[in-house]
Amino acid sequence: MKNLAGARYPWRFRVVVGLLMTMVAAIAWRIVDLHVIDHDFLKGQGDARSVRHIAIPAHRGLITDRNGEPLAVSTPVATLWANPKELVLEREKWGFLADALGQSRAALSERLEANADKEFIYLVRGLTPEQGEGVMAQVKTHRIPGVYSVEEFRRFYPSGEVAAQVVGFTDVDDRGREGVELAFDSWLAGVPGKRQVLKDRRGHLIRDVQVTRNAKAGKTLALSIDLRLQYLANRELRNALVENGAKAGSLVILDVKTGEVLAMSNQPTYNPNNRRNLQPAMMRNRAMIDVFEPGSTMKAISMSAALETGRWKPSDKVEVYPGTLQLGKYTIRDVSRTEGPVLDLTGILINSSNVGMSKVAFDIGGETIYHLAQKIGLGQPTGLDFPGERVGNLPNYRDWKKAETATLSYGYGLSVTAIQLAHAFSVLANNGRMVPLSLIHVDEAPKATQVIPESVAKTMQGMLQQVIEAPRGVFRAQVPAYHVAGKSGTARKTSVGTKGYAENSYRSLFAGFGPMSDPRYAIVVVIDEPSKAGYFGGLVSAPVFSKVMSGTLRLMNITPDNLPPTQQANAGPPAAAAKANGGRG
Repeated sequence: MKNLAGARYPWRFRVVVGLLMTMVAAIAWRIVDLHVIDHDFLKGQGDARSVRHIAIPAHRGLITDRNGEPLAVSTPVATLWANPKELVLEREKWGFLADALGQSRAALSERLEANADKEFIYLVRGLTPEQGEGVMAQVKTHRIPGVYSVEEFRRFYPSGEVAAQVVGFTDVDDRGREGVELAFDSWLAGVPGKRQVLKDRRGHLIRDVQVTRNAKAGKTLALSIDLRLQYLANRELRNALVENGAKAGSLVILDVKTGEVLAMSNQPTYNPNNRRNLQPAMMRNRAMIDVFEPGSTMKAISMSAALETGRWKPSDKVEVYPGTLQLGKYTIRDVSRTEGPVLDLTGILINSSNVGMSKVAFDIGGETIYHLAQKIGLGQPTGLDFPGERVGNLPNYRDWKKAETATLSYGYGLSVTAIQLAHAFSVLANNGRMVPLSLIHVDEAPKATQVIPESVAKTMQGMLQQVIEAPRGVFRAQVPAYHVAGKSGTARKTSVGTKGYAENSYRSLFAGFGPMSDPRYAIVVVIDEPSKAGYFGGLVSAPVFSKVMSGTLRLMNITPDNLPPTQQANAGPPAAAAKANGGRG
């Protein structure tokens, strides 16, 4: 019996059965381990193959003007993308897809062939939701595989070209690329959310699981720009360029009390909603980026430096005969004929006498003018942090020779931007007090710094008012019903690639402020290369200043201070101007 049992169950059979039992036990243990003990590992592996996170787009913050008018808004758009690995399986349907997209069949086929080994390509971006739904309806009708739609946001600019260089624009990925959009990108940009979904191995959506993180929209940004004044400045600047055959131009309006930039217009400009034919020169915010010699507008600052020393007063006389002054090999000339051989300080400004200004500068020294120019912001950053902003150049010599002193006094040898020049004149308008500039709307006036004695600033206000209202003054800058002040300027343009000046190439300038009962607004006009009637600032830029200042004072509800006696009585006291606050704030 023992031999029979051994024959029936040989040792090899027992080994095989033992191995099978061991394997069954190992498998059973592994099953228990994965499903009970090490459940997280199995779940993680499954999730890695099926769970996906889809970004929930967040729109950028709204950009408005100071009164809440929209300058940049985000609108939802549809973006279509494809998986070429799926599309190549049904090439016969590529024609239907091209027709639905409104694209060339040959061009689409070429793109899909070139990206056949990829799993993602954009078909078209920035379609309206209606257009996107129409394309996807065609995709479903023809059962085209591998085509999907996602929601994105596109920036739209309601004001179009009027405020283009200030606001800037975003790229196709909704990131700021120019202007305020770039400068405040972190503030405006939203934080995308996350949505958890289940997908199969082909990428098809099976189930929407949950929202793991909500999208956070960007913050709203209220600019200091007043869209009404921006439209006014843009219109008058464009008309001036056409009338004078000019190449380009800039115009800046500042609130001298708060430092807010109320308007900043540049020509030529562009439409940020349609940038197909965009030229780089159109994108440039010339008021912030282009530098130029201020010409005779600098005389207002040089004269302020002379008054501040106490060595000069407005009634002091200076001999300007015969209208030229020889400094070695250099000759200083007066462009226009003066009223006589002798001028007082106001007369020097009215006649824009280079000879008279130079002699005053020789007495006080170039360093005195330099220090005052530096204090009021020339050659210094404005603090606006605008992309590409230039600070210009304010020369400082160890030894101020007569030639350097003279050229600085009447606006040559240094370079400024239009915004810097406007800031400098706003100091004179604000009784010698400087406030920091702002492109953002401020609720209350910032702390001012007294950089020029108040008595000097008020004296200069009266002198600059005479520059416009005197018989030989810049009468084209006068504003009906208002007293205003300012100074014209004309500067030759430097020649590119040389150290000299270009022939028959000028910039026409005018800088001023008003109303004189309580100066509130400073305006600078720059016209680049006028080519028709003339090129002097008093002829070309002064009329633009007059129209823009007139429109500004009326739009901001400022009480007139230069009416006939009967009309003045009906209009009320000029003090009402301070309380008007510009109508809409």
